Amino acid sequence: MKSFCIKTNNSQVIKYLLKSLDSIPLENIYYISKKFKIYENVIIHYKGNDEGSFYSLISDIISNCVILYYEPYLLKNIINFNYFYFENFEKKLIEENCYEYISSDENDRLRFRKEEIWTQILKYLMENKNIVLDGFVNFRLGEYMKSLEHVVDYGVNKFVIDKEYSEFINLLQVYIESKASEKKLVHLVYTNGESILLDENKNIVSLTDHIFDSKYLSDISFSSNDYALNTLLTLLPERVEIHLIGYEDDFINTLKLIFGKRVFICKDCNICRTYKILNNVK
Repeated sequence: MKSFCIKTNNSQVIKYLLKSLDSIPLENIYYISKKFKIYENVIIHYKGNDEGSFYSLISDIISNCVILYYEPYLLKNIINFNYFYFENFEKKLIEENCYEYISSDENDRLRFRKEEIWTQILKYLMENKNIVLDGFVNFRLGEYMKSLEHVVDYGVNKFVIDKEYSEFINLLQVYIESKASEKKLVHLVYTNGESILLDENKNIVSLTDHIFDSKYLSDISFSSNDYALNTLLTLLPERVEIHLIGYEDDFINTLKLIFGKRVFICKDCNICRTYKILNNVK
């Protein structure tokens, strides 16, 4: 008979462990929860012969438990320790960025973090009779902790970039409201990520080299669309008609934020139809 004891005082974890053990697809498993000294103990006995499956299934349950109940706590601790100088509401935004990054599966290291935890737990189970979950998570999962630190660094970087972007947008909004418009209408034809500007008479507005020296050129890169943005900021039209030959992206969303009520989106007019034909868009 194989026996193993999981020690913790987290009531949510206890409930999760008991519920998971109740539905485990393996016969001859018996378990009980009892309080001894300072810990609540989940004691598991296995009287079968398939020890490999037993250890594998218990490792799987504990791995899921770590990700569900310990990971949020660990992320918050890393943020508070490494980035203590941020305000509480800023830390909350950083946490949200972390969860968004984790759920996106953009990082292979994150995608396989459960396997990393599972391997360490399996090795520990086969060499020991009990596990104190808090201690194991804090001191035995070094590579996993490094992965979470990477997640927090990403969350902080995204927060800083978003903050700078917001400040950039606000600065341009103030500038626009403080200056008189030089044009009533400018058309912006947007296709394949590139911008073409037309005046009220539908003549092309040239984007000249002097824009390189424009004091309005942002530090945030919009690729070739920087020229169109700066031309609009120079002309300050009362109305910006954006003719979308495709779909909205970050640049279009940025224009909508900067120019607000001055922006009008069009997808089906003579200008739209003309440029759809030129670009073989149906």
